Amino acid sequence: GWVYNDNVNSPLMRRWLKIGNRLDLDDEALLSNLREVQLRNGILPADALPSRDFTVEMETGTGKTYVYLRTIFELNRCYGFTKFVIVVPSVAIKEGVDKSFDTMGAHFRALYAGAPFEHFVYDSTRVGQLRNFAASAIVQAMVVTVGAINKRDVNSIYRPNEKTGGERPIDLVRSAHPILIVDEPQSVDGGLQGRGKQALEAMNPLCTLRYSATHAQEHHMVYRLNAVDAWERELVKQIEVAAGVVTDDYNRPYVWLVATRRQRRTVISAAIEVDAATPGGGVRRRTMIVADGDDLEWKTRRSTYAGHRIGEICVGKGNEYLELRLPQAEQRLRPGESYGSIDLSTVHREMMRKTIQEHFDKEKRLNPRGIKVLTLFFIDRVSRYRRYDADGEPIKGEYALMFEEEYRRAAGRPANRSLFSGTNAADAAERAHSGYFSVDRKGSWTDTAENNQTQRDNAERAFKLIMRDKERLLSFEEPLKFIFSHSALREGWDNPNVFQICALRDIHTERAQRQMIGRGLRLCVNQSGERVQGFDVNTLTVIARESYEEFAENLQREIEEETGIRFGAVEAHAFAPIRLDSGEGGERRRGLEDSRMLWEGLIAAGYLDRQGLATDNLRQALAAGILELPDAVEPVRAEILAILRRAIGRVEVRNADERRRLEPREAVLESDEFKALWDRVKHKTTYRVRFDNERLLEECARALREAPPMPRPRLRWSTADVRLRRGGVEADLREDSAAFIADGEVELPDVLTALQNRTRLTRRSICRILIDSGRLEDFKANPTKFIEVAAEAIQRRKRLALAGGVKYERLGGGEYYAQELFRCEELTGYLKNTMQAGKSVYDRVIYDSANEAKFAEDLEKYAEVVSVRLWGLAVVEYVYACW
Repeated sequence: GWVYNDNVNSPLMRRWLKIGNRLDLDDEALLSNLREVQLRNGILPADALPSRDFTVEMETGTGKTYVYLRTIFELNRCYGFTKFVIVVPSVAIKEGVDKSFDTMGAHFRALYAGAPFEHFVYDSTRVGQLRNFAASAIVQAMVVTVGAINKRDVNSIYRPNEKTGGERPIDLVRSAHPILIVDEPQSVDGGLQGRGKQALEAMNPLCTLRYSATHAQEHHMVYRLNAVDAWERELVKQIEVAAGVVTDDYNRPYVWLVATRRQRRTVISAAIEVDAATPGGGVRRRTMIVADGDDLEWKTRRSTYAGHRIGEICVGKGNEYLELRLPQAEQRLRPGESYGSIDLSTVHREMMRKTIQEHFDKEKRLNPRGIKVLTLFFIDRVSRYRRYDADGEPIKGEYALMFEEEYRRAAGRPANRSLFSGTNAADAAERAHSGYFSVDRKGSWTDTAENNQTQRDNAERAFKLIMRDKERLLSFEEPLKFIFSHSALREGWDNPNVFQICALRDIHTERAQRQMIGRGLRLCVNQSGERVQGFDVNTLTVIARESYEEFAENLQREIEEETGIRFGAVEAHAFAPIRLDSGEGGERRRGLEDSRMLWEGLIAAGYLDRQGLATDNLRQALAAGILELPDAVEPVRAEILAILRRAIGRVEVRNADERRRLEPREAVLESDEFKALWDRVKHKTTYRVRFDNERLLEECARALREAPPMPRPRLRWSTADVRLRRGGVEADLREDSAAFIADGEVELPDVLTALQNRTRLTRRSICRILIDSGRLEDFKANPTKFIEVAAEAIQRRKRLALAGGVKYERLGGGEYYAQELFRCEELTGYLKNTMQAGKSVYDRVIYDSANEAKFAEDLEKYAEVVSVRLWGLAVVEYVYACW
């Protein structure tokens, strides 16, 4: 510490002694130290030191608050620094940091031999605390929100105050030359030249340490613990997604507005999701770009959208919308809103039902281990959970009523009754849930925002139980287990025992998926407050309204965009942390230049491309264990291979050593049965097609009559495990289920025209097929699916009729295919894609799909297939059927 006398006018201020931080190192020494730390941590070293802003990247849920609080004590123990200011973006985080100081105080005193310290939360009505902050010789930590310091014309910290002897409170902070710790700087700075950034500079900091999982500007990175690192080290929960996707709901014109956009000054468009026709005659939900005046019937190639056009598109900030012109009216859609889909309340009820059951399943498994299970629901508006009548009395909203109904229903299931022995399920349902929203001065909940002091005060009143009373929330004595929140996507809402997250709001228009799952990534704690580790316990279930494949793709894209991680890539400095024996009895750290030389060598050898992405040569070399490396790095081959394997992730590799030439079976080729078959099929031919039209119509009607029942619209649940690998985000399907949902009345399309366009039969023929099939009632149940099934059945019978009517005629001159083709033409395959065969012309059968493998296995097993000749005929019939 050092005594500081600033040059101020007040005699009283001149008499005060301020003890501030002091740094003796020059910038050259700092840069040298920085480069060594970066090299040690596998980070590209800095070339210069234009500022003393340092960045620490830590994935959400990995204990960021603990790390920077402990950093305070380490800096004091090692270098004697005593003045620290922690700047946070919101009231929620401020409350969390204050609570962390309270709960971890004894822990830090035990670690640092009872080192005295004081902490306080900045309060504009108690600025006298800053006098002690500036003058005290012990460790001082002030916690402040950026909203309290980022407006010079409003915030009282910039105005003279009698409690500080008539001086500005900010001058007391400046005199301490504090070390700034910025929590979530991307939210604090307010942009590269934002007012938050200016407020930080106004504190005259010794240096600034920035902690976040998603930095907008990295400054000087000193340590990185990204999402993949955290997952590989099991420092966070593993993720599984229960994806609910509505299927077979294509009977209405559906439009969902993803976003509006301005590509150039005069080009305005919108991204919408619609049900479009596929080239094969089906329907698939996909995203397309539209502009003012576009005809959706033409864009989707579906008559269902007749009379639906795109109108005005607005991209004004806070006023984005798309005007949808309907046959009889107009409707405006805002981002995230849809038109024509199944009633969202029905989908939300199914999502809530799924979430509650997932919660109960975890309770049965984790309650005996002393772990309380919590669930988060994200909703779009407070009014959907809590409303107020004319007298200001609270009334349950639709979500609260829906939750209690589904909770009581789930509690009554035999599988869940053990959780409610001696408990009234109705009372338990009411006590099990609550909301965390901003609270106004009248005590009413309101949508959360922190744009001004009144809104910040409202938010502060909302966080008492979830942040400051976190221990009570984690206790079995507290009945609250389900939390509804409006703004839980903001930083600071984490709770270690959140095991389910369900978004009853559309988050497609926000870069929020990663923030959403971040609310539940922390490792859970038991009733003693101890961390419980291991993926067998720590699994976060995300209930989402997108397929698990889309969930994984979107998560990977967000991680790449926000963190700069390049999945499947090897960086030029990746090998710098590897230690090499110097040859003089000591060790040296492999330098950046050496790492780049090895990286260039891997590129020259064809193992990496110029972007550092792994090639097939690298995958094959790693799989075969034949990767060639320079002799100088052979002692650290294992470390290099580990880095390369982590980078490319789990990739399906075909081992070159397993490639085999398939050998023909001479005994089969020379057998009488095979020769007889070959004599029948070897000739080169031409053909004519004849078929009976009357029989074709009868067969079409019979095929439609025997088709499976028409599926009703349903919500298909797919549960998949999500894994973060160096090679990318992977999702492995674990189980599938479905729930039927009400579709309501739909407008019936012109079935004759639709089928005529797809099958090229006359309307009279189609009418006869439909009547003779007896399936017209199914058309009313699901028109779109009925047309799809009917068209496919008719087309299939047409193909069989054509195949059955083929008459082959040999070409003149006796042209034919020689049997020697089996001996002369080389056929190769990989062991993992071939199987042993006893009835084939070759010793093994090559397959490219599970269906092909099963077909070959069945032919080997079936007793009816007793000879190659019969197998050959079976194959011919199979090909005809598929064709």
